[in-house]
Amino acid sequence: MPYDDLRSFLDTLDKHGQLLRITEQVLPEPDLAAAANAAGRVGEGAPALYFDNVKGFTDARIAMNVHGSWRNHALALGLPPDTSVREQVEEFARRWDAFPVAPERREDAPWRENTQQGADIDLFKVLPLFRLNDGDGGFYLDKAAVVSRDPRDPDHFGKQNVGTYRIEVIGRDCLAFQPVPMHDVAQHLHAAEELGEELPIVITLGNDPVITIVAGMPMGYDQSEYEMAGALRGAPAPIATAPLTGFDVPWGSEVVIEGVVESRKRQIEGPFGEFTGHYSGGRRMPTIRIDRVSYRTDPVFESLYLGMPWTEVDYLVGPNTCVPLLKQLRAEFPEVQAVNAMYTHGLAVIVSTKKRYGGFAKAVGMRAMTTPHGLGYVTQVIVVDEDVDPFDLPQVMWAMSAKVNPQDDVIIVPNLSVMALAPAANTPGITSKMIIDATTPVAPDNRGHFDTPVRDLPETPEWTDRLRALIAAR
Repeated sequence: MPYDDLRSFLDTLDKHGQLLRITEQVLPEPDLAAAANAAGRVGEGAPALYFDNVKGFTDARIAMNVHGSWRNHALALGLPPDTSVREQVEEFARRWDAFPVAPERREDAPWRENTQQGADIDLFKVLPLFRLNDGDGGFYLDKAAVVSRDPRDPDHFGKQNVGTYRIEVIGRDCLAFQPVPMHDVAQHLHAAEELGEELPIVITLGNDPVITIVAGMPMGYDQSEYEMAGALRGAPAPIATAPLTGFDVPWGSEVVIEGVVESRKRQIEGPFGEFTGHYSGGRRMPTIRIDRVSYRTDPVFESLYLGMPWTEVDYLVGPNTCVPLLKQLRAEFPEVQAVNAMYTHGLAVIVSTKKRYGGFAKAVGMRAMTTPHGLGYVTQVIVVDEDVDPFDLPQVMWAMSAKVNPQDDVIIVPNLSVMALAPAANTPGITSKMIIDATTPVAPDNRGHFDTPVRDLPETPEWTDRLRALIAAR
């Protein structure tokens, strides 16, 4: 049964032994972030962490690492906790095909229980804020679902974006955030500023696990994240109407913050320890004026630790990057078999494909770089044959070592777009990109000596299953 809010998911994690309640008193800094950092070092079955005894806070309830293992990610999708990564990606892709599933509007949203408005707004009284890394420039809201609308077409439901962006708290009623130029909210802000208007915005914290997944998905500009959430849940996503902006927001959120992005106003935001495993420096970024805060009684503050992979963010944005790229590539190249974009939100991507003719694999690699997500993220593409599993890194390394002639198979394309956070870019936002063709050449690309490959014996798949069963029964 799908989860309508964060609390019901935490209950499920608890029942499966995937929620660790830390009852002894901890310091907000460095204990909270250090514990979440450590969770990424204890293995793929790491639990979510729940803190309710934090020094200096009264009645703080803090959840971290909620999506931070493949077991937790499987449970978020309603799958058995031992579902393999490959099976989770395949099920994700299967559910994608049910898109769109219209959401269900409800009126009794639990976040309506308490309200702050005007001069009474004080985020520090609602949220137990703390820094995630010791070099961060301040307190961050980094696991929110941010809702905005295209001011040129505000009634178009699909153009209402739900995204995840880093947000720094710079005052009791003021925020600064970083809209990456390739993301929808940046387009909304650009349009609003061209019109000389402020951009209404809603920030929702503590959401159900699938809303959090779709908020980080690279979808089409006019595709609704709520309709995708319904497809992934297998049931309509519950939404409610935000009282000030009238926007559609998740029904089960813990906190709903409404306000506006102030037109043409910028303030220094950062530094921040990013998902790339590096700090990004301070930059002048748009500011948000908060006009209303609605929240559940005793809200659970969900936060996300980012740093040197793997951390929770890598589990969160792995499958939801693989599948959109797979679908977008297959729309034009049905020969594409699978896409592994697990690494740093798809900065590096591995694609397996059949080939129509010589040079085809390189064309697939170039298309991966020019998908909506690829324009800002995909900097390296490794293309392998259809019989190489892109999720099996030993197979990928074999293909690279045996099939790549660097002079012919490594393509460097200079001066392409990339997100400004990419640490390898010499100029923020511009980088060279690389395609490695690790496929077997086909006519008319007749080169190399690949005529007599060794194949798995026909009985190997059957024996693989038998051995797995015997090992499991020991």
